[in-house]
Amino acid sequence: MFSGIVEEAAKVVRLEKDQENLHITMECSFVNELSIDQSISHNGVCLTVVKKTENNYTVTAIKETLLKSNLSELKIGDKVNLERSMKMNDRLDGHIVQGHVDQTARCVSVEEADGSWYFTFEYEPAREDYITVEKGSISINGVSLTVVNSKENTFQVAIIPFTYEVTNFHQFKPGTVVNLEFDIIGKYVAKIVKQQLGK
Repeated sequence: MFSGIVEEAAKVVRLEKDQENLHITMECSFVNELSIDQSISHNGVCLTVVKKTENNYTVTAIKETLLKSNLSELKIGDKVNLERSMKMNDRLDGHIVQGHVDQTARCVSVEEADGSWYFTFEYEPAREDYITVEKGSISINGVSLTVVNSKENTFQVAIIPFTYEVTNFHQFKPGTVVNLEFDIIGKYVAKIVKQQLGK
């Protein structure tokens, strides 16, 4: 379980294909605090540490993960948003993020707004419960954000300078593919409503 508050945008240092799997090796400042079997959010995807050295660690993304996320598009040197799992006694500064990416979206515009930025994203609704609502929560590449200008298959988020610099949002441009995890509470509500209407 995660909160969507990114700790670091870390660098990809090695990518290794292994049949349908992709081994991703990352370099980050807290590698000495990690342990084998630990769960870490990578651009919003929960992956398990399988190998560790003094300077880096490795996780494995399987075929299903690569099909649903943007991890298959990673290149050496790319920045990836990292967040370690929540401690049960921590504050929930973002919202409940499971690390289970629902689908990808494409950035269609980036607008500067006198010290902040508006990013617009477009997605193909894969299911009826994959929706955004005005002032609701969305996880983009593992970052907990508030939705503005919610429409049928597009929405915007407003990014403050701190988030822009600390996460990989500063690398986004029109055409960038990102990972979306829709709000789990919204998905449950949508499913319950659908079941009630179906009766």
